[in-house]
Order: sequence, then structure tokens, then C-alpha cells
Amino acid sequence: MRWLPTGPSRRRGRGHVSELTHGTRRGRRQWLAAKTKEQDGGTKPRKCVGPPCHEGEAASRSLKVWSHDENTERGGFKGGLCSAAEAAKGHCSTYDVAIVGAGIVGLASARELILRHPSLTFVLLEKEKELAVHQSGHNSGVVHSGIYYTPGSLKARLCVRGATLAYEYCEKKGIPYKRCGKLIVAVEQEEIPRLKALYERGLKNNVRDLSVVDAKGIREREPYCRGIMALDSPYTGIVDWRMVALRYCTDFEEAGGAVLTEFEVRDISTVKESPAGSPEGMKYPIAIRDKKGNEVRCRYVLTCGGLYSDRLSQISGCSPEPRIVPFRGDYLVLKPEKHYLVKGNIYPVPDPRFPFLGVHFTPRMDGGVWLGPNAVLAFKREGYRLYDFNAQDFADALSFRGPTGVRAQALDRDGNLVDDFVFDGGVGDLDSRVLHVRNAPSPAATSSLAIAEMIADEVESRFTL
Repeated sequence: MRWLPTGPSRRRGRGHVSELTHGTRRGRRQWLAAKTKEQDGGTKPRKCVGPPCHEGEAASRSLKVWSHDENTERGGFKGGLCSAAEAAKGHCSTYDVAIVGAGIVGLASARELILRHPSLTFVLLEKEKELAVHQSGHNSGVVHSGIYYTPGSLKARLCVRGATLAYEYCEKKGIPYKRCGKLIVAVEQEEIPRLKALYERGLKNNVRDLSVVDAKGIREREPYCRGIMALDSPYTGIVDWRMVALRYCTDFEEAGGAVLTEFEVRDISTVKESPAGSPEGMKYPIAIRDKKGNEVRCRYVLTCGGLYSDRLSQISGCSPEPRIVPFRGDYLVLKPEKHYLVKGNIYPVPDPRFPFLGVHFTPRMDGGVWLGPNAVLAFKREGYRLYDFNAQDFADALSFRGPTGVRAQALDRDGNLVDDFVFDGGVGDLDSRVLHVRNAPSPAATSSLAIAEMIADEVESRFTL
């Protein structure tokens, strides 16, 4: 085995494997240069969202979208639609809704909102050059079925619905996945009561096709696995979640959405006057500025900041709690000649002393097999290498009381895990126009489409769209 740092947190005939159908990408970049008519009948551009892509050009013509390197073959996204610097060359950009953060939750939410409100203008702001490169691109790739969560809880409902929506979406869009199943294996007699309790919990959560198997059943499903009893969840699967996230972005673009990369938000505030030369008065009272001084005006703001959700909320005057404390997870990678040892996901029975699922075997879409993760305090919020360090991130973590051995996690002021969704608004004039997603707990990738539905409902209840 060898170590693979990854960041914060099939027996024949048994599993379903979707066909790998990439086809020609029809999602050419849409040109959203809105024009304002002048009295002389002429027009001038009001928004700049990157250079146009002419009819008939291949996807590779969109130089800011798809690259030809090996990253593209894994679903890589090269640079987004338009950098903040490019956008600054045009007139002041104005939109109805701005979404900050292009991880899988932000992308799914942007997609859901624009599909519900096609007549409105939307922009997605991302601080990196590429999309979904942090938690959305550094995970085990499991499609969870919803076994572990308290029956009737929001997490349970979102996970079960999210898994169904995810499989349907992958089928519709031709995204490869494998429904390879999962065994939760008890190896000691003392684990049996906890395993049976998990089974009852899974049934109450309406997890599909869940069953209990004995030692013989374990060997039939995983010939090299040994245990005395296990839960068999054939509905559990694997997928490249970053590829899914990037397809959400394509849907958003095709519906008319704009994407600005390299736009690291430093300020969200109300403004006293309309953009220079704008005939629309104070229709766009919110200004979002990045650290380089670029500005976007909008009517409403939704932030899905992930590892930076607490700092984005503080920008608009909100409480610093819940605070994000980063933990890095590392995996071992099984040698290629040993891949035959593992067919599906193999998990231990969770230990109630620890708030995570335990070290497990996970097959990958590229044919590899991972074993992990551990969980160690990260010295940087985006620290995927052992010695990555950021003084502010490290000081924030050390100055905040909380448990150890946990993946990237939101904690309240007493150091308790925040295991539910947390929404927050701005303060003062921003209160009715800003919505922060402070915490979208695991499994956020599996639940992303269901989470997006809930976030869109919350946006509609708070804002007058």
C-alpha cells in the first residue's frame, strides 16, 4: 500500500454499472452581453461574461472551460467562464442573484434556482481558477444510501432522496457510476447489537434493499472479507463527485447563468447609488467586491462557502459561530495487483465513541481501491499536503475548543459538533437580501440535489424573486 493525501474529509450480476457515454458536449459557453438601447438607437454592452463561442465550434474552443490535458478526462474544469479580471474590462456587472462558492452545494443550488426562475439573471462567484477543487473534489466518491442517520431527521431524508436523485441524474446525463454496494461488517460479538440497531434505523429511513447477512453471506459478496454478521446495502455506489459537480455547472451555463472565477469575496455591503451609467436606479443595491477591487452588483446573495462559510458570514456582520475547524483525512491506496481483494465498499460497525464512520475500503471509478480516512488537524483550510500551513487558519483552530480526530467540521461556541443545517442572514440593510449556508453536513455530495431543493425553497421564502 502507499499513502494518498486526499484532503478534508461487485460481485458479477450484483451491482449495476452505468454505460460510459460521454458523447459531444452540447454545452457551449453562452454569451450574456446584455445591451441597453440608447436614444440614438445604438446599443452598448452592459455585462461581460467572457468571449463568445460561435456556432459549430467544438467544446475545446471554450478555452476557459475544457482543457485537453489528463484532468479533462477525469471531468476536469479548466478556468471557468470568465475571470474577475476579464469581467472588469467590461461595464459593471449586475444580476438578480449572486451565488458565492462553486463547490457541489453551490453549483447544485445555482442550477436549481436558475431552473426555477429562468427569467432572472444569475452569477456564480468562485475564488479559484477552477470549480469544485476542494471538498467537492477531495472525497471518497461514495453514494451513500442513508443508513446511519436518525430516523425522521433532515439528514436522513435528504440523503435518501439525494441518492435517488443522484442516480437518476447520472443516468440522464451519461455520467459513469457503479452501484457496487456496501457491507457494514461486525467482527466482534459486542458489535452485533449496534449492527442490528443500524439495520432498524435503515429500515425506518426507507433505505432500499437493505438486509442482514451472516458469515457465509459476507463471503458470497466479498470473498476476501471475514466477519460474523453484516448489513448489505446494494443501493450504495460510487461516482466521481467532481464530474457530477461540473455537470451541474454546465446545466447552469446552458440555462443562461454566468460564472466568474478568481473572484475571492472580501466585502458584501449595500450601496448608496446605482452603477455609473446605469438607467436602472437602485435595482441592484448589493455590492460584492473581491480583494482586487472588482465589483458585482445584485439584488440578492446566497453564499455556499464550505470551508470558508464562517468567514463569509462574518463579512456581512454575522456571528462567527458556528466556526469551521479543518481536519485533513488521508487514505492508503491498495496496490493494483491487490484490487481483486475488494469488490464493493466495506465499512466497520461505527464506534459510538467517535463521530465518524471508521476506516473503510472504497473502490474508485478509476479502478483503484482506497483505505481510510484518518482525521488529523489541518494547519490550513485547504491543506491537502502534510506540511501545508496557514497562520490564520492554524490560529483559528487552536483558539477554538473542539474535539480531535474529526474531518472538516462546524462547531458551536462550546465545541460541540453542529450536525444540522445552519442558515444565517446579513445584519442591518443586508438582513433581507443575504442568505448564508453556514453548514451543509455530510453526506453533502450524495444529498446535493436534495439540499439544493431545500436551499432554493429557503431562498424563495426569504427573498422576493
